[in-house]
Amino acid sequence: MGSTERKYELCGPFLPRRHPSLKTSAEIVGEARRILRAQSTQRPHTPRDAHRQLFARSSVRADHGSRPSSTFSLHATNFDIGDSRPSSGARLSPLEHKTKIQFLGNDDISKSSPKPPADSLETRRSLVRTRARLLRATPLTTLPPLAAQTDASQERSHQDPTKKLPSAQAFVSGDHKEAFGAPYFCAPRRSQTESRLSQSSVDAGIGSDEVRAGQRTDLGGSGKNNTSSGADPRWDTIAPLLQQLKAAAAAGDSCEASLDHLCDLCVALHDALEEAAMLGPHRCKRRSSILRTLFQLIDLNCPRLHMHVAELCLALHVGGTNLLNICKLIFQVSRSEANDVLFQNNSVLDSLLELLLREDATTCGEALFYGAGTLKFLSGNAAVVHLLMEKNFISTAHNFIRKLCRVDEPHVTIAGHILVQLTATLRNLADHTEARPFFVSHSLMSDLCLVLQRYHQDQDVCTNVSRIYSKLSSYAECCLALAQTPDCYQLFLEHLSKHHQKPDLVVRLLFTLGNLTAKNNEARQQLFRCEASVDALLRLYDDYQLREEEPPPTPPPASRREAEDVLVKLVRVLANMCIHEDVGAALASNTTCVQLLMETLELRSVEESEELTVNVAAAINNLTFYRKESAVLRRSQMAIARFHRFVVTLLDSKNPDVCFSACGVLTNLALDPSNRASLFLEGAATKLTDCLRDLGAGDWQLSAQLCQALWNMSSGPEKPVEAQDSESLLEILTSYLDEEEVVKWMEDEDYHRALWELEFRPVAQKLAKLVNAK
Repeated sequence: MGSTERKYELCGPFLPRRHPSLKTSAEIVGEARRILRAQSTQRPHTPRDAHRQLFARSSVRADHGSRPSSTFSLHATNFDIGDSRPSSGARLSPLEHKTKIQFLGNDDISKSSPKPPADSLETRRSLVRTRARLLRATPLTTLPPLAAQTDASQERSHQDPTKKLPSAQAFVSGDHKEAFGAPYFCAPRRSQTESRLSQSSVDAGIGSDEVRAGQRTDLGGSGKNNTSSGADPRWDTIAPLLQQLKAAAAAGDSCEASLDHLCDLCVALHDALEEAAMLGPHRCKRRSSILRTLFQLIDLNCPRLHMHVAELCLALHVGGTNLLNICKLIFQVSRSEANDVLFQNNSVLDSLLELLLREDATTCGEALFYGAGTLKFLSGNAAVVHLLMEKNFISTAHNFIRKLCRVDEPHVTIAGHILVQLTATLRNLADHTEARPFFVSHSLMSDLCLVLQRYHQDQDVCTNVSRIYSKLSSYAECCLALAQTPDCYQLFLEHLSKHHQKPDLVVRLLFTLGNLTAKNNEARQQLFRCEASVDALLRLYDDYQLREEEPPPTPPPASRREAEDVLVKLVRVLANMCIHEDVGAALASNTTCVQLLMETLELRSVEESEELTVNVAAAINNLTFYRKESAVLRRSQMAIARFHRFVVTLLDSKNPDVCFSACGVLTNLALDPSNRASLFLEGAATKLTDCLRDLGAGDWQLSAQLCQALWNMSSGPEKPVEAQDSESLLEILTSYLDEEEVVKWMEDEDYHRALWELEFRPVAQKLAKLVNAK
């Protein structure tokens, strides 16, 4: 918000007094109260890394040997061909008893030692019949064979003579329901922008393994119920594709045409496997052959081909080492911004989001780490952000954060690594207008407080969270959601104390507190009521004051620029807190608070520290409103004289914002007759007149404030300005009150005319009459 908008929002029209020499109590309080204003400041800048990397150079993990590496090489030999299906993550307990084999037969046979059956063929037929009866007696979880030659199949055919077994042609035609005689799960191929994650499964935190439970098929001949020849007509399409891929991979041709052909083959293979319902966590006979062929393509240096391989492997739900290596492969592709477009035309993003929901950091934390790192890199691309929002990424992040906050102690380290990537992704999304409402609707504002509580020792995680809050708290809806989060104020104060020597974290938490207290009176009181809140803030103030006569602490908390930025945000918090009547009275009576503010004015000049001096002046302005005997500024005459001199000096800056803050202070000070005499000796009225002439034309809010300060200084019997200055003041007022002339200076006529009529003209007319009368 610009300074003009800010002042327009906080100032109201002047209320003229009913008697030329007396003011009512309501008028005095009203005039002073409207000078109390919340301070605004620029959000701390978050520099973007020139290169995509997992951890920034400022990260505490930068020199830590146990963190996952950002650079590595992958080859076909790194993959495990034997790992043909994802691991369940659970181990079966060993049996505590020995298996006893009971043979069917007469009593003599059962009492004797086990012997091989006399007629092995007849025995096998008997077992087949027994299994067929068992299968008919229980619900089937697999598809029936295409053409069974068992007695049980013949028996079923005789029972239903009208029912015919499906032919291979029926399968090839694609009419699967008719071919198998029963419906089965076969997800259609989604479009490039359609998410495979349903809203219900995302909100419930359910992975695709659970959704597909009970729908696994025994395709490809993993069981004993295949045709006598072992052939499956569905492989008539798949087998040639695999042969072509193997031949092309063995040739190692990396020309553009060959790579294009390989990519086309991968797309055709994906379509064929999906058409045959062979994707997903199914264990089929030829799964290892498919994976072996795909892994051979890794050695070809082609990111586009690698994305096709990764898409297929993720669709096949590889696990263990293969899942880790596929996530590393995707991560490698995402490190180049030129490859961002490759993630916009396939299902890799869907699979990564599904992975966050399905897997756990305790079983495959490193794979999740590289997957989250990929999302972080891609979230810097606006087009990918739009896709992530379509795929309900915020909801996925909400569920994943909750899981990471519940991990046990042995897995906190890898969970922290993952959170660094995930919170950096959310930090990037916070810059986008379309994403902000979802932070509120999915409770991310409170979720991030849980992260701060659980990972309070992890500076990287806490810094990323502070960056998210500093961005989102600048918007009213997000700021309100954060203000309603229980104990967020106490949590911020604890992190300010714990990480007080990390300025990039401190400055963002202070900026967030400044946003919370800018317009919310309840927030000011809640922050003040936190345990030792004022002491914590003032201790931080003292740490970052950087007095030149003292040697810097070891290690120094920050550079001078960083220290000043911290002070700007901290003083803003104090200034905003002062607006609450009880809080302001307490701070006005706090000697340490007033001394630190005054010391800042001594150590800094307007030229080198403009924003800081403006905020300090505004804070002192708010403190001067509280005129109780216990107020430090009222008790200390030396502090008052020194402060008067500084405030008057601020008027020489010729900066509209600086002058506006100085005018607010002078308006409050001039209410006290003893202060008016001191200000007169400092030449305050003359400098106010100069500011009105040099800066007032067109800035009607500043002009109104300058006239208000001159009005208060003219309330006594003494003349505020000399005769020559009075003539100059009247000339300026006459010119500014000429409506026809003023209209020529207005860029936005409606807006500036409203300010001129409501704020400037009433007080200027009264001031002109008062100066003429004296």
